[in-house]
Amino acid sequence: MKIKNLVFLLIAALLFACKPELDNITTTDGQADFSKYVAIGNSLTAGYTDGELFLSGQNNSYPSIIAHQMLAAGGGEFKQPLMLDEYGFGKRLLLNAKAQAPVPAGKPVNMANFNSIASQGPFNNLGAPGARSFHLIPGAEAFSALNPYYKRFAAQPGTSTILDEALAQNPTFFSLWIGANDVLGYAISGGASDSITNPALYQMALDVILQQLTKSGAKGIVANIPSITSTPYFAFMNTRLPFDGLVLKLEQQVAALNYGYAQLNALIKMMGSTDTIVFKLGANPFVIVDKDLPWGIRQMKAGELFLLRLPTDSIANHGLGSLIPIPDMHVLTQLEIDRVETATYNYNAIILQLANQYDLAHVDIHGLLEKISKDGIIYDGIKFTSSYVTGNTFSLDGVHITGQANAMVANEFIKAINSKYGSQLKEVSPLYYSGLYYY
Repeated sequence: MKIKNLVFLLIAALLFACKPELDNITTTDGQADFSKYVAIGNSLTAGYTDGELFLSGQNNSYPSIIAHQMLAAGGGEFKQPLMLDEYGFGKRLLLNAKAQAPVPAGKPVNMANFNSIASQGPFNNLGAPGARSFHLIPGAEAFSALNPYYKRFAAQPGTSTILDEALAQNPTFFSLWIGANDVLGYAISGGASDSITNPALYQMALDVILQQLTKSGAKGIVANIPSITSTPYFAFMNTRLPFDGLVLKLEQQVAALNYGYAQLNALIKMMGSTDTIVFKLGANPFVIVDKDLPWGIRQMKAGELFLLRLPTDSIANHGLGSLIPIPDMHVLTQLEIDRVETATYNYNAIILQLANQYDLAHVDIHGLLEKISKDGIIYDGIKFTSSYVTGNTFSLDGVHITGQANAMVANEFIKAINSKYGSQLKEVSPLYYSGLYYY
């Protein structure tokens, strides 16, 4: 198995190297100082894509792209804790071009990648997959020992924090994009496990980070977080399977299911609810687990979301969603969606408030994804939508973005930096970066 996309990457790299950087624009730093840039965040900052952290994904990360553009404006070296190969820890997905579906890369877990880095630190890219806001600050030292991605490059595993790593480098400029994981764990579990970070805790964590980073005069940029439920992980399956996609064609099927749920329906009525489980010929809502109900199950409602991992074969062949309720882990109910969206709204309000308080640049990635999800946008002739596989924005894991989308995100950061600090960093073309990898 080989990654054909790597050929493209090599060609693109040569083209990019030959492409004029300035193009009649005098690149300047304005009121900023790019000589020591550090990027703080989670998997989105690290360059995680297609379900894994690997070499070319890291090199296509938005901080790496931004740092490259900073070079012409006095920027310095930008080091990343690079993986040793294109497969990372072994969870990498590739696109089966014929089936237009993701498949495992088929490589075993590379233990060397857990403990080895292609270069020595300190590292400018401090994105740690899995990091939540409070994992970055004093009090979260254990995170550097427990998280395998951070443990790889932590200066002192078990005693250091990502904020420590950043401050030790005396940065002159920083980017901060954190918060997606503060709701993602809850959402990916279908609301069945994990928890949403309390907004008060989130604000405290960001305030600590920004206070410490700016106290020596460093300037920077903070990004808000997109709507998690707009990503293909939550939206794609619902384009294939509507909430009322249980089609019954025989009266015997209808009668059998109604008989099977008769006792539960009697209990539901006794508890004063009319939310009974009833079937008819034709289209019917699927039966799902809802832990927020006293009786625990109900039929699905319009607007609720199946998750990407929903086992559709079990729906077709084993009575899942009819005889057997679909487990909570495969569905986001409307109440769970509201919890995720409310938290996201609160986090983004905090991000904007603190950006203004500390006089920092602010980039609206939430608004960018809204445009992509609604109508799509065109960059250099590339149409970006939120469609799974075909939309160019999201990778095969349905949550993280492609190299081309990282270039688009980098441009949004660059525009906000230029606007705030009067710099003239040049934007990049997504054409020079990778999309999906296939075999």
